[in-house]
Amino acid sequence: MPVSPTQVTQNDVAEAIRRDILEGELVAGQRLVEAELSEALGASRGAVRGALIDLTHEGLVERIANRGARVRVVSVEEALEIIEVRAAVEALCAAKAAERITDAEIAELRELGEAMSAAVSSGDVGTYSRLNTRLDERYVAISGQKVAAETLARLQGRSVRHQYRLAYRPGRSQVSLPQHLAIIDALAQRDPAAADKAVRDHLASVREAVREVAASR
Repeated sequence: MPVSPTQVTQNDVAEAIRRDILEGELVAGQRLVEAELSEALGASRGAVRGALIDLTHEGLVERIANRGARVRVVSVEEALEIIEVRAAVEALCAAKAAERITDAEIAELRELGEAMSAAVSSGDVGTYSRLNTRLDERYVAISGQKVAAETLARLQGRSVRHQYRLAYRPGRSQVSLPQHLAIIDALAQRDPAAADKAVRDHLASVREAVREVAASR
């Protein structure tokens, strides 16, 4: 959690914890001890306490009576519902992005697609997963839909544990890569309907895969 110890604010603390949850550094059910976080982040106990309250409101953290705070545990059922909501919101963003995308942004996404293909070919699942996240972030940013972006950021954190398991499932990257490339193609063609469909198709696949992973445990 590399945050400057000088004037660390409540927002700084919340962002550091949020990032660690999104990146899987903090796992579901892990205790969040105010004193430890204060020392690690160079922040006051008050800033840490306020940040944990903010993250509780976002659904990333839960407070247990007499036990303090921990990273919120999200059930499979809730994760599946989150994916359904993401499909609607991300499809909207993709359609808007297809209307607004520039030639430079198309070139950027094409390069990203090439990097994703290379990562799958080399079996570098970690890099591929990070590039997936980057692709999502880019077309949401290109869409200019700020409220949608905020909504997706909160949903992402709540389902990160299930996504992490799915990313490392054998053969999953070979399934998802063509889906991501289809999203890029639709955006490059500036086709809102195709972009909407490509995102919905991909997240329908994600939802089914999460269900299968849960059933196999």
